[in-house]
Amino acid sequence: MNKTTSYIFLLFLFLVFPFKKVMAQKTDTIYHVNKNILTGDFKSLSYGIVTWKMDGMGTISLEEIKINTIISNKQFEIKMRDDLMYFGSLEASNEYRKVYIVTITDKILVKVEDIVEIYPIKSSFWMKISGDFSFGFNYSKGSDVGNLSFSGNIDYRKKKTFFELDWDQNNTYQADTLGARKADVTISWQRLLKNGWSSQVSTGFNQNSELGLKERWIVNLMGVKDISYNNWNRLYGGAGLNLSHEVPYGGVSEQNDLAGVFQVVWKVYKYKEPKLWVDADISFLPYFTDSGRYRTEFNLNPKINLFTNDFKFGMKFYYSYDSKPPTETASTNDYGVNFQLSYSFH
Repeated sequence: MNKTTSYIFLLFLFLVFPFKKVMAQKTDTIYHVNKNILTGDFKSLSYGIVTWKMDGMGTISLEEIKINTIISNKQFEIKMRDDLMYFGSLEASNEYRKVYIVTITDKILVKVEDIVEIYPIKSSFWMKISGDFSFGFNYSKGSDVGNLSFSGNIDYRKKKTFFELDWDQNNTYQADTLGARKADVTISWQRLLKNGWSSQVSTGFNQNSELGLKERWIVNLMGVKDISYNNWNRLYGGAGLNLSHEVPYGGVSEQNDLAGVFQVVWKVYKYKEPKLWVDADISFLPYFTDSGRYRTEFNLNPKINLFTNDFKFGMKFYYSYDSKPPTETASTNDYGVNFQLSYSFH
């Protein structure tokens, strides 16, 4: 295990295990469409699914279409289908499948089906964090080739602001030798604006020995727009500028570049068994400072649940293309697939 993997594993232990000791007060109420009443701790609503914690049953998932109304005195960040954003608590309504959003100045009656996101505004720094950790390993005796992957993300949410740390590391070993390495680490900051628009700033590090890239340090400045956001999917796109500093293998000169960046991200969730999550994104970067050069990145990550929503089994596929890699002997493309076991918290 190299130093990067060790640091990420220690971060996982540090972040996850303290959360298990935090016990929330279960004072929220959901009124089911079949007249049942559920008392517990409202965690979140996204992609049409409420995450709900109850005594004796632990954390469960409940479809939004089965909710009549909600009561909670906690403060939430609530995003509507029409891109309006509210900050307030939830109060029951006598009208079928409607709920009141109670802000400091107003009391707004909305349809439950028009709510696309609900996240608690938590006072504790640790409780504002959520994330996902994935580990994968493949090995073939015939070729004596093994592949080890470790990926994940940590999210931190505040009012109208969203921070995310993503990492994805893939090492290929042949016998006892490290044959190839691909690593990506990105820190992003996103600020919600109006009418479904957000601004995004991200910085990161890339490495890909197959493409002749020893180091690439990047900064992206983008505008992001939600195209579709409902109870089963979120589709959004973005465009902006990419600044990069590249260090190739083999003593080739370092270089600084400016490129455009265009990105489309699609997240899909299916609640019916087997539960299915699919994350996909594609990026295209045409270079301004290196005529004729462009890069493409594609990622596909489907998962299904294992017993609970906290543990998932899935596949991670990636494809990278560089029309003019930094060294003449490097390949123009790289791709790989790994089977992974994932754990989600919060």
